[in-house]
Amino acid sequence: MPPTITLPSFSSVIFAARRPPQKGKLKNAKLPEATPKLTNTIGFDASKKEPLWRCVEGCGACCKLAKGPAFATPEEIFTNPSDIELYKSLIGPDGWCIHYEKSTRKCSIYPDRPYFCRVEPDIFESLYGITKKKFNKVACGSCRDTIKEIYGSHSKELDNFNRSLRSSD
Repeated sequence: MPPTITLPSFSSVIFAARRPPQKGKLKNAKLPEATPKLTNTIGFDASKKEPLWRCVEGCGACCKLAKGPAFATPEEIFTNPSDIELYKSLIGPDGWCIHYEKSTRKCSIYPDRPYFCRVEPDIFESLYGITKKKFNKVACGSCRDTIKEIYGSHSKELDNFNRSLRSSD
């Protein structure tokens, strides 16, 4: 997989709740019988599986290391100064990783890439505090956000990524 460094995006879940009738108003009002009780399930179909994260070959969005102000800086991600230095040393003059081969859209050092270029549960936990339980959801969201920022929300790269996730169900 090509190198990756982005701060995962986090989605917030808002639970709607029925408001009780106000005192003095609608004293004898009844809520409709069809109103279901709320539960702690997320989404409309609690039995639906979360997609498993997977890298899509030929994307490379994560290899654009200088992404701009919408993304975390190396100083915000890493606590070890040598990691910051290594990350910065990988940024080419055009903002892409110096090991990303644009003609093939592949990483030239893939087997030997730095640990922070690996999208793995343990790495996400150590860098971002993302638990293994939430890894797939956060990794998928992070990749989508990065692909949208680099290639656009109507790009073939985003279509390929989403298709890949749907085929893993």
